[in-house]
Amino acid sequence: MDIVIENNYEGMLIREVLKNRLGYSVNLIKKLKFSPDGIRVNGEWVTVRYQLKHGDVLSLAVEDKEEDVSPYIIPADLPLEVIYEDEYVTAINKPYNMPSHPSLGHQLDTAANALAHRYRDRVYVFRPVNRLDRDTSGCMLTSNTRDASYKMYLAMTGGEIHKSYIAVLDGVPAEDEGVLESYMHRKPDSIIEREETTPDAPDAKPAVTTYRVLAKNTEGTHSVVLASPITGRTHQIRVQFAGIGCPVTGDSLYGTGSPYILRHALHSWKTEFPHPMSGERITVTAPVPEDIHFLMAVLGLSDFRE
Repeated sequence: MDIVIENNYEGMLIREVLKNRLGYSVNLIKKLKFSPDGIRVNGEWVTVRYQLKHGDVLSLAVEDKEEDVSPYIIPADLPLEVIYEDEYVTAINKPYNMPSHPSLGHQLDTAANALAHRYRDRVYVFRPVNRLDRDTSGCMLTSNTRDASYKMYLAMTGGEIHKSYIAVLDGVPAEDEGVLESYMHRKPDSIIEREETTPDAPDAKPAVTTYRVLAKNTEGTHSVVLASPITGRTHQIRVQFAGIGCPVTGDSLYGTGSPYILRHALHSWKTEFPHPMSGERITVTAPVPEDIHFLMAVLGLSDFRE
């Protein structure tokens, strides 16, 4: 990446530009510092203590290289709906029954494989901003560059990325809207399941989710909620609604299966995030899939349509 120095950077040390203006992480700055081609001015290697002058051309070797690519993410031509895309960020509408990334038994059927195929004509490193469970559908963000990935990480940990899920529940919450607050950790002797626990339990982390009931059937057996996780614990929405006696419909791990849907009825409907380079607020939406619409119709719930 080349930057022609004008009034905005003139007189600054390179390390000030990297940290304070470009927002690079400490690790990325170290990588640039110790790479022979990491930082150059007018084609010559310089240190981060170089003071920039008007007209200088600052070259930063931040582009991904072949050695950065994971050998375990093999490009695969899979159907994939892209709902936002630019040089720095890609947002997809991940279908259910597609894992986010490869794991044992899932080497060629993941969102990572599909994105590697989409960007097969360039050096591509899979950098997920958020991950969805295999059977959770909807909005999933990935960063396309190293610096964008760091800035999206800061946005996520700083609470600047807002996610909204549509969930069909077995049961109806006692309140039409509220906040679910608890502590969660991995269930002992399980690599998959999570559970709510006490604050002093090993690895306990706070979990907070706000929700609003959108519809409930006349029998009072099922409801539809709009849920927004404030924290990002694994299986958070599924565990917390099961914890109040309203598990996600079809969730055989934390509730019971359903004859009307082949997976848990949870969909990442909308995500709002600041663009990593411009800071502009961007909203992406993934339409609620037909299997959840069908489930709501069968259960006598008011259909949720965007």
